[in-house]
Amino acid sequence: MDGVTHASDRRAGIGKPTISASGGIHLGSRIVLDDEFLSCRSSVRRFRRGEVIAGAGVLIDMFARVHSGVVSASTMLPDGREFIVEIIPKSGLIGELEVLRRQTLSLEYRAGSNCELHFFEGRLLRDMYASDASFREKVFSRALARISELELRIISNAASSLQSRLASTLLRLSAVYGKDAVNSGDELIISQNDLAATLPASREKVNQCLRRLREGKIIDGRQGKIRILNRKALEACANGAVLVK
Repeated sequence: MDGVTHASDRRAGIGKPTISASGGIHLGSRIVLDDEFLSCRSSVRRFRRGEVIAGAGVLIDMFARVHSGVVSASTMLPDGREFIVEIIPKSGLIGELEVLRRQTLSLEYRAGSNCELHFFEGRLLRDMYASDASFREKVFSRALARISELELRIISNAASSLQSRLASTLLRLSAVYGKDAVNSGDELIISQNDLAATLPASREKVNQCLRRLREGKIIDGRQGKIRILNRKALEACANGAVLVK
């Protein structure tokens, strides 16, 4: 696995990238924890944007907390296209359910921006889960919330125009990026390939929609960066109230 290790335990990591044979989507819920693991021994690794952090099909006994930046979790659709299931923000966890269940990773994790991850031993998570009822409740509530969000995305994708889906995605990513204190949420660092994979849709069609939003002065930016200029207009596009031509 690429990335730079900056702590005492160099064994920490999630594994080399491999592709799951099943190709199925198994939603790994995100447990966002601000304080529970901050005092625990960890190893720190930094990844450059686009680097693979962990591949599907790897059996792990480590989990990671996103300290800065964002991480994308993706799988492959039956037609060979990449589908980014989730963008994991600061304080989100990677591999936590797989560690609890002692299962292989079902998604591939990649640095969506330059990011720093803190890795912890799986035993720590299992001990907390076994001894702390409130922690178990948090695991279940987060899992239900993430499943509900994915279901809503699927329903929205089936019923909405591409422009509406794109606007909704930009607003959702804005909320994710806004969790980091250094980002107001108005500037999104995401490639057009990754944006297309998040919808999912072809890059050509996504580019056409982005161009219309730029011409309408709703967004701006190029080469992997998108800045939201008119949030109210973007919300109107997401709701289908406005179609930018």
